[in-house]
Amino acid sequence: MYDNQLNTPKNELAHRIHRLQKQLVKSGIDAAIILQNADLYYFAGTIQQANLYVPAEGTPLLLVKKNVQRARAESDLENIVPFGSPREIPGLLKQNGHEMPQRVGMELDVLPVNLFSVYRKVFDAAGFEDISNPIRMIRAVKSKYEIDIIKKASQLADRVSAEVPNLLEEGLTEIEFAGRVEAYARSLGHQGIVRMRLFGSELFYGHIMSGPSAAVPSYLASPTGGPSTSPAIAQGPGFRKIGRHEPILVDYVFAHRGYIADHTRIYSLGKVPEKMARAHRAMLNLQEKIKTMAKPGITGGMLYDAALETAEKEGFADHFMGGDDQRVRFIGHGVGLELDEFPFLAKGQDLELAAGMVVALEPKLVYPGIGAVGIENTHLVTEEGLEQLTRYNENIIVIDR
Repeated sequence: MYDNQLNTPKNELAHRIHRLQKQLVKSGIDAAIILQNADLYYFAGTIQQANLYVPAEGTPLLLVKKNVQRARAESDLENIVPFGSPREIPGLLKQNGHEMPQRVGMELDVLPVNLFSVYRKVFDAAGFEDISNPIRMIRAVKSKYEIDIIKKASQLADRVSAEVPNLLEEGLTEIEFAGRVEAYARSLGHQGIVRMRLFGSELFYGHIMSGPSAAVPSYLASPTGGPSTSPAIAQGPGFRKIGRHEPILVDYVFAHRGYIADHTRIYSLGKVPEKMARAHRAMLNLQEKIKTMAKPGITGGMLYDAALETAEKEGFADHFMGGDDQRVRFIGHGVGLELDEFPFLAKGQDLELAAGMVVALEPKLVYPGIGAVGIENTHLVTEEGLEQLTRYNENIIVIDR
């Protein structure tokens, strides 16, 4: 029933847990309890309904509520035991040779308050610490195993981009076109779920919008928004019919075995106005500039400042990363198991890039009433700069039919 070849290797999990344990020791925390799906998958190799108990020293314990049989098939951790509720944890810790911790680390950036209160009662003599930042920092630098999966996701993203001209027709609504692209992506194995960490952030594959739709702002931390199908979604493709001589933005994520490749390409049925073509070329040039600058040691804030300065010098400041006064203040973000991982290439960010980080770089220009142009690619941070992983044609792809 389960394909064990898809399991995260045992040595990979051990390395990740060792890195977490080093952080726990450094912070004087006795143990971490991991609950969030992306973190649970990262450290345990399964997202079955579970608690992962990681002591600062010793062997972790995976407590599974549902489904323990599947968790044992999917995870190569040694100690996997069933449990019914958090109230059972103290007894299970004792049975498995663990003392009750005095300081407990939890993912307080995502943990609901009501659930947190349950654990406060279970560990009533313990203090609690937020370990979300250390976890996100650990996850920010990818292993070779992770990079190989992201490279495969990038190849699949390129295949979707290459198929778009065969799926695009004048007169289709944006949502009809999106359905065609999504069906093709699913046929290649797209997992369907795109995870985001920020509270209230949601995404379904990404954004497909034509012409002025791409310049409709939304609540999402994104340069593009879209009219969507209703206020209940408030982003993405809607019922507008795709026309000729307008930029068609395909900003879609490919998610493969948990890992994300994020990229954007611009298409058109017939040529777009020269104003938009020139703007697109400017974003390609800006991408190349940032790629050479983005070496280990530089901060995300420095890269954003350099990009904004270039956009201002070339006269694009009013349209850079948004078409209104609420434009976003970033040009890229980390990707991995989630779409909004560290590092952020954003205003004021002082986190330095490190080799092994993976970032989506997305310089874009948005023109209200006209549309959006620009580029997005997934890159690996190396000592020499950014190694581009998504490689499909970056020019505006003009379809003449």
